[in-house]
Amino acid sequence: MALTRLRLTDFRNHAEASLMPGPGFVVLSGENGAGKTNVLEAVSLLAPGRGLRRAPLAEIARQGGSGGFAVATRLGEAEIGTGTEPGAPERRLVRVNGATAAATSLAEWLTVLWLTPAMDRLFVEGAGERRRFLDRLTLALAPGHAHHSTRYEAAMRERNRLLGGDETPDPAWLTALEARLAEHGAAIEEARDETATALAARLAAQPEGVFARAGLTLEGWEGDAPALARALAESRRRDAAAGRTLVGPHRDDLVVTHLGKGQAAHLCSTGEQKALLLGLVLAHAELVAERTGRAPILLLDEVAAHLDPSRRAALFDRLDGRGQVWMTGTEPALFDAVPGEATRYRVAEGRIEPA
Repeated sequence: MALTRLRLTDFRNHAEASLMPGPGFVVLSGENGAGKTNVLEAVSLLAPGRGLRRAPLAEIARQGGSGGFAVATRLGEAEIGTGTEPGAPERRLVRVNGATAAATSLAEWLTVLWLTPAMDRLFVEGAGERRRFLDRLTLALAPGHAHHSTRYEAAMRERNRLLGGDETPDPAWLTALEARLAEHGAAIEEARDETATALAARLAAQPEGVFARAGLTLEGWEGDAPALARALAESRRRDAAAGRTLVGPHRDDLVVTHLGKGQAAHLCSTGEQKALLLGLVLAHAELVAERTGRAPILLLDEVAAHLDPSRRAALFDRLDGRGQVWMTGTEPALFDAVPGEATRYRVAEGRIEPA
């Protein structure tokens, strides 16, 4: 799985950009603010979801541009594109081989995983960030997860609206919504649990080394669809008073521990947390390649800057031959130890040139 062409139009600070990346390492170097991370964000939008920044679509279009943006790529024989049109800045369009497609269908074509500096606080922030992180990991192994998540959120919004209204809601309609919530919620929980269990087993089996091993536990809702439907029905009065749904997989949390130290991740040092996160993402990428038969595209933003030379070399060796890996850094010298032929670009003020 590798992009062989990437074209950006009015994307962030890039008016027009065209890249022809190779199948292995793709290195983007340049000063802070040059637009390196913007390129990674563009690649991340070729997968379902809101990309690595989770930014509103209207913020992505270049200031002073047409009012919309476009990202287009070639993946094997497929032509994939996404973007917005002028006058409809929040309406995302997706096309596959020229035909309009749903954003969730992108999971059938490629898997994109990423690690950014903004994720460094994953273990100390609220459970919502860890749920979103786990859902991205799950989506790589179960493409249908996006469908269940979308349907679950829609049903929950409608139920909350009914419970929060001035009129007494129709019990039959509430029951129907709760049945829908239970169906999709059980599927979400099952997929998350399978992902966390498989990844935890893989991490536990790895030898101690440069990259810290994480222990993973999914905490929150447990039970099947009928049990969730009953719990939702019993919680109507409490949910109406709270103004939100208080039971279900939308309240799950991914609990992470440092296996080597036997310590909760949120109590570890900043350096240890970064090492845990890096080790977790690498192990997941390997698990995806093993389970699906195709290596995911990895986006590693400024990852080399936090590693000493020996750890950088160990990282590059582990990634070598494991698919297309996009990396950014301020100095080209950070990537001197990258093995084999890498595609290298210099990014400066929205311009991208071969290095």
